Amino acid sequence: MNSTPITFDIQQILTLLPHRYPLLLVDRVVECVPGASIIAYKNVSVNEPFFQGHFPGLPVMPGVLILEALAQAAALVAATAMDNPADKIYLFTGLDNVRFRTPVRPGDRLELRCVMLRRKLQLCKLEGKAYVDGKLAAEAELTAALTDRASFRA
Repeated sequence: MNSTPITFDIQQILTLLPHRYPLLLVDRVVECVPGASIIAYKNVSVNEPFFQGHFPGLPVMPGVLILEALAQAAALVAATAMDNPADKIYLFTGLDNVRFRTPVRPGDRLELRCVMLRRKLQLCKLEGKAYVDGKLAAEAELTAALTDRASFRA
């Protein structure tokens, strides 16, 4: 496996992830060691649709969406360990040790860091941490399964 860090722009992210607006929560990958770790980010804009109701006058990014952003970053690092990653889909299967540390607000740049803890066949476990300005905003252990996109379609 290649251990040279790579980057992804939005077009490459769209090739690997099935998500689209408004649920695509990774804007850029600044460093990915294939199958091992990733540093990505999400620019949090006041125009995000969830801010209309969470919370009016005190906009805070929902914790479940921070976890979803971490899961998408984790999917990208897991996909880089696979042959033909554009043919795979990453199915989120669980969360452990979830902690929210600080609110994420409009104008923040959410830095997403994931490290592969282990991978056995198509199952992965990763550690994910989200930061704003170097301060830990959320953390969790994420588990997921990789499967072929073709077999997933109904």
